[in-house]
Amino acid sequence: MGREPSVAVYESCAQEWMNRRTRQYGDRLEHFAARVTRTPGGGPETVADLGCGPGWHIDGLPQPVLALDASRAMLAEVGAVAGGTAPLRVAADLRALPLRDRCLRGAWASRSYIHLARAEVPLALADLHRTLVPGAAVELHLFEGDSEWDERADDDFPGRRFSRWPEGWLRDVLVGAGLGIEGIERRDKVLLVSATRLHTLADTVAPDMRMLVCGLNPSLYAADVGVGFARGGNRFWPAALAAGLVSRERDPRHALVAHGVGMTDLVKRATRKAAELSAAEYAAGLERLERLAERLEPGIVCFVGLAGWRAAVDRRASPGPQSRHIGGRPAYLMPSTSGLNARTSLQDLTAHLRAAAALE
Repeated sequence: MGREPSVAVYESCAQEWMNRRTRQYGDRLEHFAARVTRTPGGGPETVADLGCGPGWHIDGLPQPVLALDASRAMLAEVGAVAGGTAPLRVAADLRALPLRDRCLRGAWASRSYIHLARAEVPLALADLHRTLVPGAAVELHLFEGDSEWDERADDDFPGRRFSRWPEGWLRDVLVGAGLGIEGIERRDKVLLVSATRLHTLADTVAPDMRMLVCGLNPSLYAADVGVGFARGGNRFWPAALAAGLVSRERDPRHALVAHGVGMTDLVKRATRKAAELSAAEYAAGLERLERLAERLEPGIVCFVGLAGWRAAVDRRASPGPQSRHIGGRPAYLMPSTSGLNARTSLQDLTAHLRAAAALE
């Protein structure tokens, strides 16, 4: 769990909270454990219980388990509640997981991301994506509704704060986070999500970005290393540095947090070449991007690469500002930054990024 007001409540009321609660979602736990067990071997063995509380679910998870929670008082109870199971316990925040890349084969998070403000969840899920191997099973339980982050009038532990999600918006965020949705079950105003970590990139986005950069789709190499435009010959990062948009190369999280520059893809499916994508994929991706821009309200949406816009919007479009807005936000189209695009120089790419930034 992440946000301090809720953590403070759990720190002061851990024993009382345990006395009033019991384990929930046993059927979902069994299903998740079976999914993890079917994950091909040869990789990491650890499964994480994220926001584990006192450890209600730990003895039902495939071992070994990493128990992570922001409340040390809750973590102190894990061994007693978890049927004698003594997992590795970590006090940490869901917004900055202290874990290596691709170190988990599964993640169970029952009503833990509910304590993050909705604005924080996309980047927190991007961090989760980083820690999971491709194909890892994921189970997330979030509240259904439509509120950013507030208290509940009927909460028996006052002071906690919660976010609530319309299912459609949550689906878009999960797709952006590089998670393949297996299913979403509604149960007592809780959305029970079963998902799989895909071999792709996760969005790095937040409300009120200065610029949202939208690539065509991740290359297989970018999906491998976890950074868009990552190949040495790609000139996006040199151009972004020269244009003053970012101050660190190949660091999308820093670009968002320090400079308000977010990153997404028109199509999330990773391919060897963008030519493998279909017009239908571009059209579906544009629909998601419309909703994303409408919700997050970036200053400008900058499309890198002409093919997607031409396939989904205007086959004769030229680089520069576009008459069509995306989710009510201005759109700018620029050439591909790939080293294969020899027609466009680094200076020209830098000029395009500067021109896009000037429209915000």
